[in-house]
Amino acid sequence: MDFDFSEDQDSLRDAVRRWVDKDYDFERRRAIVRAGGFDRSAWEGLAGLGLSALLVPEDQGGLGQGPVDAMVVMEELGRGIVLEPYAQTALIAPTVLAQAPAEVQARWLPRIAGGEAIVVLAHQERGARYRLDRVRTQVDAQGRLSGSKSLVPAGDVAEAFIVPAQTPQGLALYLVERGAAGLSSRGYSLQDGSRAAELQLAQSPATLLVGPEQAQAVLELAVDVGIAALCAEAVGAMDKFVALTADYLNTRKQFGVAIASFQALRHRMADVKMLLELARSMSYYATLKLGEPPEVRRRALSQAKLQLGQSMRFVGQQCTQLHGGIGVTDEYVGSHYFKRLTVMEMQFGDSLHHLAEVSARMQEQAGVFA
Repeated sequence: MDFDFSEDQDSLRDAVRRWVDKDYDFERRRAIVRAGGFDRSAWEGLAGLGLSALLVPEDQGGLGQGPVDAMVVMEELGRGIVLEPYAQTALIAPTVLAQAPAEVQARWLPRIAGGEAIVVLAHQERGARYRLDRVRTQVDAQGRLSGSKSLVPAGDVAEAFIVPAQTPQGLALYLVERGAAGLSSRGYSLQDGSRAAELQLAQSPATLLVGPEQAQAVLELAVDVGIAALCAEAVGAMDKFVALTADYLNTRKQFGVAIASFQALRHRMADVKMLLELARSMSYYATLKLGEPPEVRRRALSQAKLQLGQSMRFVGQQCTQLHGGIGVTDEYVGSHYFKRLTVMEMQFGDSLHHLAEVSARMQEQAGVFA
């Protein structure tokens, strides 16, 4: 199998990396964290590169690119630990809106492509434990939503929300605009500095996106797209953190020599590199499986997220420990990579959740997957 990237994909990677290095350096990121974890001008910078249009179809003003292009972008955003909800708006939202009525697509997809609208998935609820079928938000006879959603990315600045809710016929997906009556949000910062919110809906008007006959399948696909994006972002973050650690080991001296020459530390770095490469291969696997049938895709994405969770925890902890005391200070960029990796391990299902998902799909194969 050919794992080489095309010239266009290499150019895309270079463009995103240059933007991160020039316009999203560590000091700017720290300023964004202090300001609450979201910066509209940074979002406009991403849109200016055309990244917000990446998965939007060409007939809706987008670029019509595919999952591999998205993976390339997410790796580079991960290297810069970018806070803005790129995957939510540019990757997940178009995936759901592609199944919506034509008039809804015509209203929202061009705005997403142009960076004018941030649309995020608001699917998590208290007590659901990452289960997508456990939804308490209800729809009344007039199509109004009542319920609450937790940990909504950039939930207090987004223009609209994709909300799963229960109907008498089963789960359906709705779009709720920020100005809707009965909608309120309470924003806060997560441990990694990114922005999230609690969302409350009290008989809030909503637009039906996907009916009960397809909603569960579309929601699962949207979450799998999010998992693949998260895997790629984690690879980028770990890659950069490992490089920072290697530079530190080659610079820090003890007994008159660089500590990189100590055999015990070299062995630890070898283990770190092995877990990073395992994560990279599973990230590729996750992206390439997005087009498979649902049962195959869901199993593959859970396998990938499980491995990424293990890699993120190991790489983050080892690289932090190899730095010594400076590794946990806010002034040093490495601590921010560690915090981001820790938060990512919990998003779209933690490692224990996906271990259970993989186990449930073993069936007669006894863990040997084709």
